[in-house]
Parts: sequence; C-alpha cells; structure tokens
Amino acid sequence: MKAKIFAVLAAAVVAVPGGVAYAEPHAHHGHDSVRYAAIKSCGKDGDAKPCGDWRLVMHDGSQSMLHDAQTVALDVKGKKLVYASAPIAVSGNGQRVAYLTKTGKLAVRTLGGGVKLFAKDALPRVDQNNITLRLSDDGARLAAVISGEKVRSTRVFDTATGARIGSVPGNMIVLGFSGDGGEVLTSADGDEGVTDLAVYSDTGEQLVRGTPPQVVSSNSPQALSADGRTVAVVVAGSRPQLALYDMQSDQVVDRKKLKLPAGDIDMVDWTGDTQVTVHLVQYAESGNKMTIVQIDTETGAVKVRDQYRMLKGMFVFAACGG
Repeated sequence: MKAKIFAVLAAAVVAVPGGVAYAEPHAHHGHDSVRYAAIKSCGKDGDAKPCGDWRLVMHDGSQSMLHDAQTVALDVKGKKLVYASAPIAVSGNGQRVAYLTKTGKLAVRTLGGGVKLFAKDALPRVDQNNITLRLSDDGARLAAVISGEKVRSTRVFDTATGARIGSVPGNMIVLGFSGDGGEVLTSADGDEGVTDLAVYSDTGEQLVRGTPPQVVSSNSPQALSADGRTVAVVVAGSRPQLALYDMQSDQVVDRKKLKLPAGDIDMVDWTGDTQVTVHLVQYAESGNKMTIVQIDTETGAVKVRDQYRMLKGMFVFAACGG
C-alpha cells in the first residue's frame, strides 16, 4: 500500500495506516482519488484549533499526509492565526488538490503528476484566512477568492501552467465553476434588495447576468451546467425538489420531486449533461457521515454513488465535490 500511495501522491506525501468504510465508487472516482481533505482539531472544548498536517482520505479508505501544505493560516506578517486553518481545495474528480505551501506559494498537486508551484506573486499579500480556493471539477482551473476590507478581484488560473488567465470582479461572490470549468458562477446584491446571478468566462468576461426567482436565490448552493446558462438548485425540506433555471430566458425550466437521503446539502455540482451530484452531510461526534447522490435531471431519479463516515475530531474538511 505504501508504494501505491507514493506513486499516486509523489514525494511530499507519505502513506499512513487507516481506513474508512466506502461504497463502490463511481467510474469518475476511482480508488486512487481523494474523497476529502481534513485537518485535526486540538484544544479543549470551546478552544478548538487546527493542528497537524492536512490528511487526504482516498476512495479506497487509505490516508495520506500532505506534509508540504500550510495548515494553520498565517497573517500578512507571517504570524500564525492559531484558530484558523490555511485554505485547501479538492477538485471534483478527486485528482488535484490546491493549497498554500509552507514557503507561502500557491500550489496544485496532481495525483501521479507531482506539484505545480505558482509564481511568488500569484496571490496578493493578505492574511491567509482571507483566501478561499476553488477548483473546477476536472481540476484544470483554480479560482482564488480574496476577502477582507479591501475589495480585490478573484484570480483565475490554469493549473497546468500556473498562469493567471482572468479575473472576476471582487464585488461578485464566487459560487463555483461550471460543469466543464469554462465559466464561473457568481452572485451579488442587485437592485431593491434582490440577489443577482452572473456568469463570467474563465478569462473574466461577463456573459450573462439576471435576477432569478426566489426558488433559486433562496436555496443554495447553486450550480452551473457546462452549457453556461442552466443553474441547478436543490430545494430542501419535507418536499425536496430539483429546480433548473435558465439564465438566458430568465425562466425556471423544470422542477422534479426528489427522494433524498438524510443530511444537510453541502455541495451541488453538474457532473453530466443530465446529471447533478449532491453531497449531503450529517454531523455527529462519532464522525460526520457523507452521502453522495446522483440526480437524473430528466427523470428526477436519485442514485446513491457513495457513502462514508469521516474521521473523528476534525477541525474542518474539504470534500471533493463532483
């Protein structure tokens, strides 16, 4: 097993024993892919703080340590923000992980392909807890969202080259990439207290903006299809449903009743032309339980793709999505 993990994650990641119960993974997520990244919680009740290295939990149940990744966030002067974890993201296909190295560089690790270190000035000098990383489903695009008092644009990178290819205005809240990674879905406060949605190309061009109906704006997360115009939301509650909203025509074009497993909706992603994948999490001291379902957007049929219980005592986790 150790030789296998070394081959997959390259030199900076070392295999450790461990196991998580899992169902047979979808073809999109083979055994050599990351389910989620997590960091341990230390400290007494009410004084929890992140500690140790980031752990990558694979689909085959094995665990690996990401030793080169920054774990506790640093402020702009390099001092530890002891109650905040450094940013990390896992691509939807579980093949790439984005993080900050202990030397302060933005990095993307590809399973079996080593690490791409970005330029020293890829990110502005800010407190690291003000940085949020988002990878596209295939890991080809990375968005670095910068929050804080000063409004800064979101930077979009090509993960293969490390090149910055575009920017999204800082007043737009980045919700995620489209199914094929070619567009970015965002939201912002519109006129008269409503919420607008806007789609940008990965190079930063605004493609469409509109004010969706309440069934879309009041339910989150929202996900953008690879067509760059169809937004999916899952309406939770006693009568769950999937709603599809077309941003070009400004119409809710379909609704499907759903039968969902228990859990809070954590992630929603388009994983095919007619497929939406939803992560549902149940929080428990014995370990959070994650259930991942695939929804057929044409029929409303729901199929469980994966189900597992997470490690106990985690400070925070980042699931693969997709």
